[in-house]
Amino acid sequence: MTLHLYNTATRNISEFKPLQPGKVGIYLCGATVQAPPHIGHIRSGVNFDILRRWLMATGFDVTFIRNVTDIDDKILHKAVHEEIPWWAVAMKYERAFTDAYKALNVLPPTYEPRATGHITQMIELMKTLIEKGHAYAPGNGDVYLEVRSLKSYLTLSNQKIDDLQSAGDSEDTFKKDPRDFALWKAAKPGDPSWPTPWGPGRPGWHLECSAMAQAYLGETFDIHGGGLDLIFPHHENEIAQSEAAGYGFAKVWMHNAWVTTAGEKMSKSLGNSLQVHELTKRVRGIELRWYLGSAHYRSMLEFSFEALEESAVAFRRIEAFLDRAIELLGKTPEGIIASGFADAMNDDLAVPAALAFISETVKNGNNAISAQDMNSLSLAVSQVRGSLNILGCDPRDEAFSNSATSNTDAIDGLISLALQQREAARARKDFAASDAIRDQIAALGIVIEDTPQGPRWTVSK
Repeated sequence: MTLHLYNTATRNISEFKPLQPGKVGIYLCGATVQAPPHIGHIRSGVNFDILRRWLMATGFDVTFIRNVTDIDDKILHKAVHEEIPWWAVAMKYERAFTDAYKALNVLPPTYEPRATGHITQMIELMKTLIEKGHAYAPGNGDVYLEVRSLKSYLTLSNQKIDDLQSAGDSEDTFKKDPRDFALWKAAKPGDPSWPTPWGPGRPGWHLECSAMAQAYLGETFDIHGGGLDLIFPHHENEIAQSEAAGYGFAKVWMHNAWVTTAGEKMSKSLGNSLQVHELTKRVRGIELRWYLGSAHYRSMLEFSFEALEESAVAFRRIEAFLDRAIELLGKTPEGIIASGFADAMNDDLAVPAALAFISETVKNGNNAISAQDMNSLSLAVSQVRGSLNILGCDPRDEAFSNSATSNTDAIDGLISLALQQREAARARKDFAASDAIRDQIAALGIVIEDTPQGPRWTVSK
């Protein structure tokens, strides 16, 4: 089975056919860097990282673009609140996003363009749109896209233009239609600005992505991704201005669903944002990634600390299997892609089905340990490692070997210390103390197994 993906634009799953054989261009809408990232932000990074890894594993040369919006109303507001320059706000939180991506083993993009570095391309795009009669500069320093000049507007979200409210991105006084959206915003006193033929100002949000996608991937490319909330207005407006300029733009549109809390989209305004740097104090980065990547990318992920912990415990069981198997084998088999895993991934990245394959493979591996079947065990380890690598969760990946100490690492150290004390008690034949230590550890939900290589512990609940 070849890769099949759901295309938001066509509303169906179909075979993915790249524009150029063996090559794939992907543009992912990245962060507006005005606050630390929460897991709702980073889920998109994890989901599209899995797509990228799968494409690379199946032989594609992938150019992956993830932009940074470093100029925006929210950034300017935060600069006033924090009493620092707007560019310092942008840099501060861009670094926070970079740290979060790294902690969760999200591969760095091929290129990571900033909006403020592509003003020239934006000006050229606006000139083209004005020349083609799809944009206008009313003389107040703004530039607007005239949405009623486009026959294909709203095909992604399947809305009707007369049902829309005002774009709300500036005053409607100078607009031909309140639904027209701003490509360029005239400078306000004290705000950063750049010179243009229509006056100084700064770019509108939608213009940035069209200009950067064209600069790095060309006028037509394979896949455009982002969160479900970006379909309208952001992605609709990207399509509008890009197609109005004559670009083919994205052939496949992919959108990941939200992380929700109490059934509502996670957002800062709801006050229920869960920041990545806080959650990685509770679980390791690899465990948080496992949790965020475990649901199908088009399914909502309802967050709870209980669900996070259950997911982390499930991952630790897989990790414990690998540790035990590699110890018995005396080597670390390289990962391979099994057909069962490949079939799941080729079916619109069906990660839940892929996890079921991993679970069954771990079960087969444990049976092989019981039967002392080293050939079957080696195969199981290779299949599990190959699968985990695509999911970005191979515990033997270098990305996790140098990660900062977490609460989980501390727990591991404490249990190891208790086991050492238990071994010391047994060595001096103080079996009462040895049994007491064992029972106390067991009460915490930890199972101790005595092996020829020494005691091993696993989580039982």
